[in-house]
Amino acid sequence: MFVKDIRREFYEAVLHQRVLVFVGFDVDGLCAVKILQYLFQCDHVLYTIIPVAGKQDLERAFVENSEGMKHVLMINCGANLDVVELLQPDEGVVFYICDSHRPVDIYNVFNAVQVKLLMKQEELTDVPEYEEVFCDEESEDDSGNESDSSDRLGKKQRFDDEAIERRRKKRQWEENKNKILFNYMQFSTFGTSAALTMFELAWKMSKDTTDLLWLAIIGLTDQYIHYKVCRDKYMDDVLTLQSHVSRHSHRGDDADNVISVDCLRIVFEEELRLTLYRHWTLYDSICHSMNFSCKFKVWSLRGQKRLQEFLAEMGMPLNQCKQKFVSMDPSIKANLKELILEHTEKYGLETADVVVPSFFAQYGYRNKLSATDVAHACVAALESVERGKKATDNFLSALDILHRTNTEGMEKSLDLAKKQLKAMVTQVQTFLDMHQVISAGPFLYVFIQEGTADVKYFSKVQCLTRLARFTLEAYSAQSKSRKAKSLPLVLGAPLDPEEGTTIIIGIPPLNLDDERKNFFGKAFEQAASSTGSRSLHDSFDSYVMEMKGEDRSKFFDALISLLQ
Repeated sequence: MFVKDIRREFYEAVLHQRVLVFVGFDVDGLCAVKILQYLFQCDHVLYTIIPVAGKQDLERAFVENSEGMKHVLMINCGANLDVVELLQPDEGVVFYICDSHRPVDIYNVFNAVQVKLLMKQEELTDVPEYEEVFCDEESEDDSGNESDSSDRLGKKQRFDDEAIERRRKKRQWEENKNKILFNYMQFSTFGTSAALTMFELAWKMSKDTTDLLWLAIIGLTDQYIHYKVCRDKYMDDVLTLQSHVSRHSHRGDDADNVISVDCLRIVFEEELRLTLYRHWTLYDSICHSMNFSCKFKVWSLRGQKRLQEFLAEMGMPLNQCKQKFVSMDPSIKANLKELILEHTEKYGLETADVVVPSFFAQYGYRNKLSATDVAHACVAALESVERGKKATDNFLSALDILHRTNTEGMEKSLDLAKKQLKAMVTQVQTFLDMHQVISAGPFLYVFIQEGTADVKYFSKVQCLTRLARFTLEAYSAQSKSRKAKSLPLVLGAPLDPEEGTTIIIGIPPLNLDDERKNFFGKAFEQAASSTGSRSLHDSFDSYVMEMKGEDRSKFFDALISLLQ
């Protein structure tokens, strides 16, 4: 059931209770938890936070921690699962779901007792009507039992005919229900950021701060850099946040109310779509930024030459571009955005490829960070492959990075993010050089070979998502086929060599970028089921699955047949 008043129906309901909080492994969920922690600490609410990586993790954590708990909050997990069926809770347990995954499971939508959805109902326009998917069967008419035996014999034929008709109507209704549910569940999408939802709760309670606003911005930015929401949806939410930024900045306009230099100040402006360029060299950043590298095709000698021409035409010496950005000539740094925008058209770049409206945080004299950089650093910490560190350790490290005073942790995570990007670009270049991206007809597919250097990075969902998108963009830029932009991509990577398992992800085609609808979740389930493939659909992202390497061939044959 949808919650209309999040403050009254959720926050005030748990105010004097102990709350069990489950959160998925993504930066948006991380930021939402950080906002919630602040609110709970303000009101002395007792809580337990447990990060969960998938459905099995969620089931196990619920069994181990649910004793005596009556209020369970699920952040970026649970919306697309029938949580009551999956977790089998006691009758008094209530689940509050703040999750950007769509579609929302139909049983969660219509469960008015144990499930409360903390999301905007107007976003879910395609939810079927209750009568279309649920049938309240009435008990059979027992009046015939009171008739004498001769009367019952006389009516037997009519009862048989009615029973046949009822069965026919029920079968027809079941078929229609299954069709409606399939149409409703077939595409995976994403709704409003969980961090933004939690920030709006803080705002309605008059407890919002600039630090909480910054967390909401990072959560939204994480959605955008991982291709979860389209540009239009991102822009709508950016404008919402920009109005909050203006409100929080307004007090600084008064000369009698000067903000201290060590307070957080947020600025809204257009950000260059150059990944981590303030913490790297400009040349490296361009080569590792998907939009620029794919336009210039920097993996080829011709592309490198074209990039160098582009820099020369802007009046940027190569030796300047190949030293750390902070050490570049101040006049170049000051005019970088304008210089790039002046030369975009000639080199086939559109304005949307070059800049995106975003936010910066400034505190102190030296600390200036863009929301994009922080999101990249957090996901790098969250998906760290450092030996000996558990997933929970990574979660706590990423949570710690969101403390703006933790500059050391931020620098370390930014370096880790650069290593991930280098591994990603190297892998994309290998795919293209070795012609490993194969067209299967209805989709493209490619697999990372076992033993590949840095393959460990691609066992993580967010990193694998960005690699898949980078691969599809690069292949489409290089391919002579016009069909390339209309084909989705399936990418596989070794997961556990000892178990012989592979992690597989499917992403939609580039020409459907305005919709960001992913149909691979249902397709993967059907192909695995029809072939008896040993697969695990454990991720909260339905378009990600694990399977045994030996079953890959028959699985793909079924997937090709299904999507043709």
